[in-house]
Amino acid sequence: MQDIKETVSRIRQEVSKVISGQETVIEELLVGILMNTGHLLLEGVPGTGKTLLVKTLAYIMDCEFKRVQFTPDLMPSDIIGTNMYNFAAGSFNLKKGPVFTHLLLADEINRTPPKTQAALLEAMEEKQVTIDGTSYPLEEPFLVFATQNPIEHEGTYPLPEAQLDRFVMKSIMTYPSRSEEMSVLRSYQEGFRADQIDQAGVNKVLSRSDILTIRQKIKDVRVEEAIYDYIMAIIEGTRNNFNLMVGASPRASINLLLAGKVLAAVEGRNYVIPDDIKKLARPILRHRLVLKPEAEIEGLTPDHVIQVILDSVQVPR
Repeated sequence: MQDIKETVSRIRQEVSKVISGQETVIEELLVGILMNTGHLLLEGVPGTGKTLLVKTLAYIMDCEFKRVQFTPDLMPSDIIGTNMYNFAAGSFNLKKGPVFTHLLLADEINRTPPKTQAALLEAMEEKQVTIDGTSYPLEEPFLVFATQNPIEHEGTYPLPEAQLDRFVMKSIMTYPSRSEEMSVLRSYQEGFRADQIDQAGVNKVLSRSDILTIRQKIKDVRVEEAIYDYIMAIIEGTRNNFNLMVGASPRASINLLLAGKVLAAVEGRNYVIPDDIKKLARPILRHRLVLKPEAEIEGLTPDHVIQVILDSVQVPR
């Protein structure tokens, strides 16, 4: 586990050469990448570095990166691909879509119709796509990073709960602090370009096979019985809260457990502690909870409700 901690520390050092600040989001993305079931939802206003962050992580981990700009006229075949007829050969050839990659950035996923959004469901859950009745496996590691703009709702298609639930976490990218943004300005003054990460002195830290090896090691992280009880108390708290119409699903409790094991390994431990669960509760639960209309009118947010639940649940010793 100490090796995992040192590797993640090196990744953070390399990311800091390109991204200033955003330590919490970077940690959440690293946890998602090291989980076997991790897909992440990134929310933030334009220009906060969502695309650059994912692109940088892909470079550091030697993973193929592709980006798709979701638009209202995007078709499912534009995502997964289609069979094209080759007149010279007299046969159909598969033209693979951008989903055939390692890290896929689905930019502004809520701008495309539900039919196209659903094209990602099979890929995210089954790690494969089906084209004309034939299934094609996706190479591991495969992760979807979907972005949303929180300030524009006109002409958008909110993600259905079934698809939201398939994202392990929802990370929120906020504006950088004054000192962090000053650091960004200085780096651009010195010649940094977002489209030339390889020229920014960023080094590759690990390979795709290393990611799979780390995932196997994380399975050895221990979980005591009290941690199971703590997770269930938090999940049941969302299902019984009077401000919520919909609480967290069993998939949420599974993700909270698995993410807690990853965070423990990232911290160099081979056992989960309550703070691991508490730290991950908001990003893992915030997009799965549906507030009652009266709670929204009062100005409550899922994060507020989660914090109330965390404060009310006894932390195991």
